[in-house]
Amino acid sequence: MPLRTSDFDFELPEKLIAQRPPAERGQSRLMFLPRHTGAIEHTSFAHLGDHLHSGDLLVLNDTRVFPARLIGHRVPSGGAVECLLLRQLPTSNSQLPNASNSESRIANLEEWEALVHPGQKLKPGARVVFESGKVRLHGEVLARHFHGRRTIRLWTDDGTPVARAVEQIGHIPLPPYISRPDDAADRERYQTVYAREAGSVAAPTAGLHFTSDVLDDLRARGIEIAAITLHVGYGTFKPVRVEDVDEHEVDAETYSVSEPTADALTKALRDRRRIIAVGTTTTRALESLPIDPTGLILPSDGSTRLFIHPGHRFRIVQGLLTNFHLPRSSLLMLVAALTGRERILAAYREAVAHSYRFYSYGDAMLIA
Repeated sequence: MPLRTSDFDFELPEKLIAQRPPAERGQSRLMFLPRHTGAIEHTSFAHLGDHLHSGDLLVLNDTRVFPARLIGHRVPSGGAVECLLLRQLPTSNSQLPNASNSESRIANLEEWEALVHPGQKLKPGARVVFESGKVRLHGEVLARHFHGRRTIRLWTDDGTPVARAVEQIGHIPLPPYISRPDDAADRERYQTVYAREAGSVAAPTAGLHFTSDVLDDLRARGIEIAAITLHVGYGTFKPVRVEDVDEHEVDAETYSVSEPTADALTKALRDRRRIIAVGTTTTRALESLPIDPTGLILPSDGSTRLFIHPGHRFRIVQGLLTNFHLPRSSLLMLVAALTGRERILAAYREAVAHSYRFYSYGDAMLIA
């Protein structure tokens, strides 16, 4: 019988949706759910190493969140504008409107796919400005697309690279279920301590719990650590709008897995050591990797639309560290694929009963 989206619903009191991170990184609670037994253990993230084995391979996502939310005004009306940058596009050869020959050759001009608000007023040709202090970033809407998306051209008039301007004036794009404006602390806390390459509009939140001390403790216990990069897109918040789970499609996200990481994965599989993914993003990247007939996992740069839900046959991942997810969400379906639907829903009911904190800034679950 086909699974329905309603099969992944559960009652979640609003008060359990974490609006801020713990006072200190690494202070989160941890629910340990052994993959092949019915026991549940309530512990703290600081004791993560107690539930892993020497020889386990822990795989992190080292993507970095960039301040993709821009706040500005329309030109010339001055009306308020918000823009969420989603992904950079190849820059077209068209010139800036009314540009001189020198302006048309600005090297720092970029084009992006973005969500803009108010969308109904921002038609092709609309001009906007985002600024803070001495930093001024210009924008022009080039095209309209479905679901409020736009193609927007960005440039500065003083030679500042667009990426640097965005970094200086942009806001951290907190998830829609965090009902407060971002603040200075979010620049550090909505980022893993091992974040490396900017490209995500949402954090790989299972990694937010780690501190350098925890990572050092894991290494001292003989736990191997490797990293992949998957840039998390806004599609991570995309609701499942169909009732038949098999009909849902996830948005593409780009990933990169290096040769050293691919070699570590191959060796762990051949040695029959566990591979534990940190987060659903890491899981999607790992399960998308090509494996040759000899069992060699190949390094890869690409994009994935893999939708992992019950019925998926895991080829690489044997365990998962994750946060607690939205009811009826594709991320909850991914976790259910590893544990079984009834078991994960029972664990979620216990998490609610024990007042675990949910979502991005919430507590963690280890399935291993």
